[in-house]
Amino acid sequence: MTPHSDGAAALAAVARFNDAFDRRDVDAVMAAMTVDCVFEDTAPPDGTRHVGQDAVRVAWEKLFSGAGTFTTEEVFAAGDRVVARWRYEWGDGHVRGVDVFTVRDGLVAEKLAYVKG
Repeated sequence: MTPHSDGAAALAAVARFNDAFDRRDVDAVMAAMTVDCVFEDTAPPDGTRHVGQDAVRVAWEKLFSGAGTFTTEEVFAAGDRVVARWRYEWGDGHVRGVDVFTVRDGLVAEKLAYVKG
């Protein structure tokens, strides 16, 4: 994707990723990501960085084993970058956060997650 892109291709790539994510389908999530993918989770204080298909798969499996649910509140793109605002709920609690995605060749290359403190 070129820097002058309107973001439609990036939005489509993230939509495929999010659809698989919402189904907790680890295989489909990984198929939506590049071989050299990166996921930075929200673990304090700076998040844990997971690099490559194997490490990212383990992070998703751990996350999906929990009982919480994500609700996407807003998604928008700027070129090959996509920002998604979300809410994560469990039991009687919740947090709100943002994911910053980088898309390359129609796949999610990077997902950096942040939460409100």
